[in-house]
Amino acid sequence: MIGTNETSVTEFILLGFSSVKNIKLLLFGVFLFIYIITVTGNIVIITIVYVDLQLHTPMYFYLGNLSLLEILYTTNIIPRMLFNIITENHIVPFLECIAQLYFFGSLGSTECFLLGVMAYDRYVAICRPLHYATIISTRTSLLMALCSWCTGFIATFGAIILVSQLQFCGPNTINHFFCDLHPVLQLSCKNAHTMDTVAWTLASTILLGSCLLTLASYVRIMMTIIGVPSNSRQKAFSTCTAHLTVVVIFYGAMISMYVSPKALNSVEFNRFSSLLYTVVTPFLNPFIYTLRNQEVKQAVTKAVIRLCGH
Repeated sequence: MIGTNETSVTEFILLGFSSVKNIKLLLFGVFLFIYIITVTGNIVIITIVYVDLQLHTPMYFYLGNLSLLEILYTTNIIPRMLFNIITENHIVPFLECIAQLYFFGSLGSTECFLLGVMAYDRYVAICRPLHYATIISTRTSLLMALCSWCTGFIATFGAIILVSQLQFCGPNTINHFFCDLHPVLQLSCKNAHTMDTVAWTLASTILLGSCLLTLASYVRIMMTIIGVPSNSRQKAFSTCTAHLTVVVIFYGAMISMYVSPKALNSVEFNRFSSLLYTVVTPFLNPFIYTLRNQEVKQAVTKAVIRLCGH
């Protein structure tokens, strides 16, 4: 175990939704349904993007990456949450908690970078369409996606090593449904102020930096759209609405959790915000990107017809 010489606590207790035991079966059913739909929907998107040659473009390549990210993101959180709800076994080994915290931070950071890359892709496509093929080449799109994944996992590695070296000597109860950073830091019996400052600085840099870059891309997009003929505006707005919807929900919830002063947020508010970016956003993505995207709908229809034909 990392930090064995300092760590007395060998397991944590996740309270999760133990305060609403009377509706635990309902919660289990709802979250299980959401998880199945999330994984299935994102697998469908990945498959369609892979098999349909018309979708072999940078935009849909990024969409496939986002779908894979959402599958991993929810799988890191929801299965353990379901297990805790149905069995009332809230014990999580120390290493499992640290691993969940690391993957949560890494995948969340990767999503920030990937959303920024997708916004830049739409900016070039709409604001500089004649240069799109040159600027966003296949090689460039591969590199930007790879950098998003690598940077996301590297950025949080140092912080998670520092967290694993903290001393935990009781209590070991986490008032949350997964191993989130602030609830874990609150359990350290050493002064975790330094680690808290490092975590806030890292979260602020990643969240605010990527959010500002994403919003800057959309400001330029909107300015360009305003200048085009009215009959072309609807299609341009429709192209960006889906991405912008995800951006608003994701960044709004994440910034309220990890950048805003913690004193302003209650336990219930934190739990609600966490549900938005760990459960709701990944669940909405397949619907947002397919129901509002004509090319994806046509690709899905063709795939269904082909399967039925066989």
